[in-house]
Amino acid sequence: MDKKNTKELLEYILQSIELIQKRFLAIRQSDDFMKDDEGLEKLDSISMRLQSIGEALKNIYKTDPQVLENIAPKNYWSEIIKFREVISHHYIDIDSEVVFEICHDELNDLETKIIVALASQAN
Repeated sequence: MDKKNTKELLEYILQSIELIQKRFLAIRQSDDFMKDDEGLEKLDSISMRLQSIGEALKNIYKTDPQVLENIAPKNYWSEIIKFREVISHHYIDIDSEVVFEICHDELNDLETKIIVALASQAN
């Protein structure tokens, strides 16, 4: 991902979240990712989007950390960035249950935080 400004990165993250949500609609449990080729494709595509979200957040954190820290503590963002590292360097260890939990339990909260961060960039 090339270097972009904070607003562009936040917009990209929001678009990625929306794509993940769309792809996740048919997934009811973590086993759905593993039951057939379609499930595996969803796992792969969602994982890549999660990776790119982590990369975008990493870039924002390097150049404009206050934008993120005004919304949530550093450790919140660090966990997302760390998961990007897992996907990037240990993809074979990706657990479909972890991806399911992120999509099911955490993505909406991240979306809300990104919307708030994006609104702060409108000024």
